[in-house]
Amino acid sequence: MSPAAREGVRIGVDVGSVRVGVAASDPSGLIATPVRTVARARDDAGGSAPDLEEIVALVRELGAMEVVVGLPRSLSGAQGKAAVTARTYAGRLAVRVAPVPVRLVDERLTTVEAHRSLRESGMDGRRQRSVVDQAAAVVILQVALDAERGSGRPPGELVRTDGRKPRTKDRHR
Repeated sequence: MSPAAREGVRIGVDVGSVRVGVAASDPSGLIATPVRTVARARDDAGGSAPDLEEIVALVRELGAMEVVVGLPRSLSGAQGKAAVTARTYAGRLAVRVAPVPVRLVDERLTTVEAHRSLRESGMDGRRQRSVVDQAAAVVILQVALDAERGSGRPPGELVRTDGRKPRTKDRHR
């Protein structure tokens, strides 16, 4: 018998260089579904960015209890430029949605899985571009939901807004 998962809507986020995919779970935390794709704003100054503000509004509108952001790692587990971008984005988002927690979860191969899923559904390559980020966000969120249901613990690594590093037990991989 698996441990009970926490109740409440979660938001899944796939941070791309051009677009941000967003997914949401049902209130019981069982199933992730696509919500939208948001154009990624280029705001390196740390100010208000329309994509972040749209996600913040969605978190509030849905009464989300948590946000899960995909952390891209290489197959070896190393973190490159894309991971730094995702961490920065998650940190900026965490400040805006506080006290709602933001967690980083491993997203290896989620975009590959999203493309495969869309291809199997019969969607052609041109149409895939507009929704692949949403599909990747669904995969990220579903993996997080399943991991929590299996372990009884929140998934991934908590993004801290106080500048401190997460405690070791918060750095689940």
